[in-house]
Order: sequence, then structure tokens, then C-alpha cells
Amino acid sequence: MKRRQLRGFDLKQINGVTSLIGVDEVGRGAFAGPVVAAAVLVTREFLESRWALAKSGRVNDSKLLSPEQREELWLEFEQLAAEGQIHANPGRASVEEIEQLNILGATKLAMRRALEGIYPPEAFEQKREEPDLFSSFEERTTFQPSVSARVIVDGLALRGFPYPHTAFVNGDARSLCIAMASIVAKVTRDRIMTDLDAKFPGYGFARHKGYGTEEHRDAVLRLGRCAQHRDVFLRKLLALRVDPAQMDFLAAQE
Repeated sequence: MKRRQLRGFDLKQINGVTSLIGVDEVGRGAFAGPVVAAAVLVTREFLESRWALAKSGRVNDSKLLSPEQREELWLEFEQLAAEGQIHANPGRASVEEIEQLNILGATKLAMRRALEGIYPPEAFEQKREEPDLFSSFEERTTFQPSVSARVIVDGLALRGFPYPHTAFVNGDARSLCIAMASIVAKVTRDRIMTDLDAKFPGYGFARHKGYGTEEHRDAVLRLGRCAQHRDVFLRKLLALRVDPAQMDFLAAQE
């Protein structure tokens, strides 16, 4: 679907409500690091704004944009948030939570945290303090617009999720606000992985962002696992390179 249609898709989805919240995640298939989600709230006024008319055609699924394009759009989102034209919030689930909940459970947790920073499910009509889009996770406050909202999510519908939502397969290539959420999530996670690269040198986290590249496999074979590796995922990463009998030995080297 062409990018110029993303805005039109959202204009159709926002009928009957005053705001639309797109949700997406990144890092679900990585072998190390957290899974990160983001939620981006837009209104009809924003979708009809000068920025949306002139510049939204540059927005796309984050996987189809270069790092430079994503960073440039991030700066524009930051300005839009400062002007109150959009509201956005990332949420994440740690490696420990991935191990405890499995990757689907952790992904839903990250999405819930992203949404809670914008629109808590239990108090849709009560307004509180507006958050700073790019503040730290710990410093972020909660924004509850006194308007009706519709949540749209990339992928399949989420069972047991506290927010009523509509899911769209390949939603990040169909919806403007989902694509914006994918960019916020991707830039947020890339920065986290770059920070982890400094804390856990030698694995190349800043380059491959924790995904299962040849460089990553070689680094794990050389250094063993670190605290940011997902245990079950790591076994898959090494499965073609290491005898299964050696897996527990490597995991014990942490």
C-alpha cells in the first residue's frame, strides 16, 4: 500500500471517535534485549493539519526506513508532541519479563505500558497531566484525554488485552498512526541497544540490535551469553552451531 494512503486509512478509522491510537512493537524476534512497544494518539485535526497533508507521506513502516530517516522523523514527532498535535509513549518489557511471561505475554505487557502512558483503560474520561513524549520511562506522566478513542494495533488481535482494539495485519504499512508508533518504538529500542552495547561490549548490540546475525552468533560462541540474552531464544540462535548437549554449559557461564 502506498504511503500517501496511510493518512486516508486513519481518516476512515477515526469516524465516530475523536482520537485514534496506533500501537506497534519492535524486538519481538530478537535474541537479546527488551521488547519495546509504542502508542501514538492522533486526532482528526492532526490528520487534516498542514504537517499531515505535506509531510506524512514520508512516514512508513519503520523497517522500510533508514536509520537516518527514522531519526529525522523522530525529531519531527518530538516537535509535534511539544505543540500538542500528537501524544506518544513507548513501553517496554525486560528480558526477565520475557522469560517469565513468554514473548507474547511480554509484548502485550509492553503495549499495555505504552497505552497506559496516554490513555488508561479504567478512566477514559478523566484528564490528567500531559506527558513529555521523550522523557525517561520513570519520569513520564500520564495523559488522559477527555475524549473517545479507538485503539488500532499492528498484527493479530490480542486475547486478554485490557484495551478494546482492532487489529490489522501489516498495520504499520496501512495506518499513519501505527507507522508512527513503529518508528517511536524502533528508535527507542535502537537507542536502548546502543546503550547496552557499551555495558556489554563485544557482542555488537549497537550494530545488529540483538538480532540473530552471524556476528551475533560468533560473539556468543566466543564470549558466552550475557544478562541481556533471552535464554530460550539463545538456544535457537546457537542450535545450528553448537551441540545441544553444550547449551546448558554455555548458559551456566553467565
